[in-house]
Amino acid sequence: ELPKASQENSYLISCDPNLALVTAFFLSLSDGSVLAQDDSVAPAATMSKQADAIVAGLRRIEDGSVISNEHTIKWRIFTDKARAFFIKGKLDEAERFFKAALHQAKEGFGLRDPHAASALKNLAEFYVLRKEFEKAEPLFLEAIEILEQSFGPDDIRVGRALRNLGQHYHIQNRFDQAQTCYERALKIQGSVVGPGHPDYANTMYLLARVLSQQRKRKDAEALLRESIRILEEAGLGESPACLQRMMFHSMELMNLKQLDEAENLRRKILHIMELSKGWDSLGTTAAAVQLSVTLVALGKLRESEELLQRCLAVRKKILSEDHIQVASILVHLARLSLLRIISDIKVNNDLCRSHLVRGKRLVNDAIRIAEKILNPSREDQKKPKNAFGIELERIAATGILLEALEIVGHLDSGRMAIQAWAPAFDYEHFEQALRRWVSLYNEPRTRNIVSNALRPLYMKCWRTLVGATRHAPFMDAPHLQDLLAESQQIMKELGGENNMM
Repeated sequence: ELPKASQENSYLISCDPNLALVTAFFLSLSDGSVLAQDDSVAPAATMSKQADAIVAGLRRIEDGSVISNEHTIKWRIFTDKARAFFIKGKLDEAERFFKAALHQAKEGFGLRDPHAASALKNLAEFYVLRKEFEKAEPLFLEAIEILEQSFGPDDIRVGRALRNLGQHYHIQNRFDQAQTCYERALKIQGSVVGPGHPDYANTMYLLARVLSQQRKRKDAEALLRESIRILEEAGLGESPACLQRMMFHSMELMNLKQLDEAENLRRKILHIMELSKGWDSLGTTAAAVQLSVTLVALGKLRESEELLQRCLAVRKKILSEDHIQVASILVHLARLSLLRIISDIKVNNDLCRSHLVRGKRLVNDAIRIAEKILNPSREDQKKPKNAFGIELERIAATGILLEALEIVGHLDSGRMAIQAWAPAFDYEHFEQALRRWVSLYNEPRTRNIVSNALRPLYMKCWRTLVGATRHAPFMDAPHLQDLLAESQQIMKELGGENNMM
């Protein structure tokens, strides 16, 4: 699983779905705000800013070089052209000019000059963004070797290059190597800029994330706490970088079951967002959604629902009734209705019925929005959209659809539990849900998504749908048996369990 990527973002300008995940990773490690998004796709208006954040990782050429000749002039021109083509999404042209810039840097400055190292890092980071890791690694290593020879092994420029190499390993889930690079970079930065410097805190944050992915959560949490403290003491406590780290810290606290502390931290984040952005802000709603999740874990269902209803109204106002971020709120609310059924089932049957009707309406609305995105009308297809954004929106819509289908299974189980009102199972609702599940695998546009990016969620959804209904009388119907057999074959192909019935 990639770090906070979220599962949550719209990013670059390309049609390669693999590049989406890589780019999302780099943005999740950047110091830009991630609070405009939760578990859905960022609004299209933010995409140009996000692309700029990526391009910032490709080093701008530096003025003031003491060497000036034909090659160095071409190096500058080719670097600028490469970056320009990258911004436009013309990746083949960008690659050609990054290579040309590297050639000119070596010709103009010398093979072992720091300018050549800079050009090597540019090309390496470009390959990382294209997920061509085997091409990137030797370039990173050569750049670090040049910098070490030019400035010594403990120079700050070596530290930055090591941090870049760590990110290269990190995205490939080569956690031990990433940890080694981050730790060495941290040691260099600590001795050069000091342990109270924001750049030192940045590397500490990266190290915390890689430790988290290795399930070393206590160590990760301690690093996150210190990284946040450094930024706060530097007067950056309300900066996007600090808010991002606070949010990640709150996730680690949730994983460690430190729910009260997670609640306090998420209330703090929401308060900062309210003061800086106001409630009519997607960033504020994202912070509120995260707080609502914590409140649910603490059993504070009513307050969680109030927050989500407020978020829903804001997103409908800013975005549209059928936006993917609206659908994500609907799923959260539907899940809350399910929890309310569970909490009230022994106390108030009439209230349970109300929760069930409401939950079903919410989940159906979420399914409708997700399917509209996955199967756009001709008019929607004609609207100018970024190809890369479309792909990531499709991933988000597929994820929301799977969560909604899973809730269908739970809701229908709840319906069976309310014996006084609904002793019969909602056969058609279940069959439709299972057919939708099957079609996601059979549809070429979503098969790769559910086979790779959302595979665990896809299999979990099947287990819920089938597991909750395997004893229902209608399960013996021949056409339903065919549908179940087809779904079981899909699970077998995915390597999941196939013996549940």
